[in-house]
Amino acid sequence: MRRWNRDFSLFFVARAAARLGDMMLPVALAAGLIQYGYGVGAVGGAMAAFSACFAGFVIFGGVIADRFDTRAVMVGADLTRVLTQSSVAVMFFTGHVVFWQICAVGAVNGLCAALFQPGIASTIPRIATDVQSANSIIRVAESVMGVAGPAFAGLLIGVTSVGGVFAVHAATYLTSALCLLGLRLGRAPRPARRERFRTDLVEGWREFRARGWVWGVILVWMVLMITTFGPLTPLVATEIITTNGDTAYGLVNSIGGAGMAVGGLIAMRLRPRHPLRAGAIAMLVYGIQPVMVALHAPIWLVALGFAVAGGVQTFWSVMWATSIQTQIPGSILNRIHAYEVAGSLAMMPVGQALAGPAAGVLGSGPVLLVGAVAAVAGMVALLLARPVRDLGRACRTELAAVSGRAPS
Repeated sequence: MRRWNRDFSLFFVARAAARLGDMMLPVALAAGLIQYGYGVGAVGGAMAAFSACFAGFVIFGGVIADRFDTRAVMVGADLTRVLTQSSVAVMFFTGHVVFWQICAVGAVNGLCAALFQPGIASTIPRIATDVQSANSIIRVAESVMGVAGPAFAGLLIGVTSVGGVFAVHAATYLTSALCLLGLRLGRAPRPARRERFRTDLVEGWREFRARGWVWGVILVWMVLMITTFGPLTPLVATEIITTNGDTAYGLVNSIGGAGMAVGGLIAMRLRPRHPLRAGAIAMLVYGIQPVMVALHAPIWLVALGFAVAGGVQTFWSVMWATSIQTQIPGSILNRIHAYEVAGSLAMMPVGQALAGPAAGVLGSGPVLLVGAVAAVAGMVALLLARPVRDLGRACRTELAAVSGRAPS
């Protein structure tokens, strides 16, 4: 199989460019707003405008992607973001920065992301005969861009200005749109007749509920967002920076990014008969990261924890994405993926909001240890659930039926 066919190469560039721009955004937004005297609270508010619109509309985005041409929806979302980010660049270039306008742009970008995201799941099976390898390669690229993005943003701010970062961010969306336009996609599976929007929405929910392995994983992930993933970022950042300084925190995050890349490479090679079982077994060691931070381990052990956690999380994400993309028919895949994304992210703000009060009562260390235990318990629950544990790999014929391609 040729991994690097023309369509996959274009999609790879599209995703890498968009990821680079997205990872530049938090640095530019924080630097720009603080430069104009708005403070940290304003930065959080601007980011919340994006997150709220994304979480609130992604389910509807799944229905839209299934009803219309998925690529057209994705390209439209990208081109809209070219305009929004260009407008923000103009704001910073001219010095006319108004907070509510920044929030409005963030809200529009969140809506665009909600329209764009569901289409990723259904596009990959249409451009790749080896879906697992495709997911692995893209995860490796995203990991690399996750490390490079913030550094590149800082460099651009120093060489040009905050406005320059937003101009480059707009260019990354333009790159993504042009690459997506270049894809040679066959006709995607569509329902025999078009139902009302509400009917399609309800059908997506019914199909989601009918697959125990999907909602079982999402249910566990919702709990882990509250207990583990949500509190992890603020508490880990506070603990490491307080104990070892900003440089150490940047270093361990970079090492974590490298671990994610390695996890993607491993996922490219390993072909477990039961992907979710393998992913859950790997994730049993995820708790090493919060444990090392909670115990105030030497920084090299903390960095090792970051590398291990990044690697196993990427391995799981490849197993999960491949299962979703190969086990669910293309006619409903965008909707199922939208419910999956919404369910996975819904509890993240709750976990982040509870992290501070919980740490105030129990201390950061105990909260992180609880998160580590919850991570292990969640993976054990998945391994005990037969629909998750016994879900097998899709064979080539099944994959062709799901993606709408003829078997090759």
